[in-house]
Amino acid sequence: MTVTTPAAHVSARPAPAFRGRIGRDARSGHYAVPGRYRLHLSTACPEGLRIAVTHALLGLDAVCPVTFLPAVPDCPEGGHSALRPLYEASAHRYSGPAAAPVLSDLWSGRIVSTHDRDIMRDLAHRFDTCGPSLYPCGAESEIEAVERMCGEGIEGAAQRAGAVEGEAAERDTALATLLETLGALDRRLDGRTHLIRDEVTAADVELWVALVRLDTVHRHHLDAAAVQRIAGHPALWSYARRLTARPAFGAHLDLDGIDRRHHARCRGLEGAGSAVQILDWAAHSAR
Repeated sequence: MTVTTPAAHVSARPAPAFRGRIGRDARSGHYAVPGRYRLHLSTACPEGLRIAVTHALLGLDAVCPVTFLPAVPDCPEGGHSALRPLYEASAHRYSGPAAAPVLSDLWSGRIVSTHDRDIMRDLAHRFDTCGPSLYPCGAESEIEAVERMCGEGIEGAAQRAGAVEGEAAERDTALATLLETLGALDRRLDGRTHLIRDEVTAADVELWVALVRLDTVHRHHLDAAAVQRIAGHPALWSYARRLTARPAFGAHLDLDGIDRRHHARCRGLEGAGSAVQILDWAAHSAR
């Protein structure tokens, strides 16, 4: 298992502390056994929401149970006190935040991984499931491209576009990047039900979570005109509505939790875009 000290990295979110993987057989150390592992998630954060949707799509409730954590961490450094024993058992004198998500090994009482996309891939590849093929053969590079597009072209660009400390030109460039990304996705989804295949894949999970964040978090720091331009991608937001109506997606959408987590962490100024909601997520949710 690789352990990385979060403080060694400068980013919006610390690098995952644990990068263990579930292997194919006993020789790998961590191997797939029903009931051996547990997920610890907060669906108010994007990493936890991605894993929760993946877990639900695969139908793994009986195979890998989930403990859902509060939306707002109860430790000042952004961690959860409930996860502290797992972290302390897994790394000698661990001093970083006891952050979610966590995949833990119930046999050893230690953490396997805190890396959301590794966890998603292992859930999909290592267990017998009744769900769709979220990482179909030959699609890995496409899924990775969508991950980058969502991380840089949507999440990162939206953060920069709404950053009060940035120069106006920088915010305008970031907004242009965001709109260009959304436009490319909107054209891709015109006449299509899913993003890269004929059934749901991990790319759809990735994009849906990014769109949730864009409307429930990032628009609060944009002006109304920018939000109107973001909303002007009908195929993209129709796609978001369809996915939200699916139980695996909508049932995990904790709008109140996302709002409380955002306001607990955010110190930015609220923009006029906060009054321009793009989707009525609750109305489309399958909760």
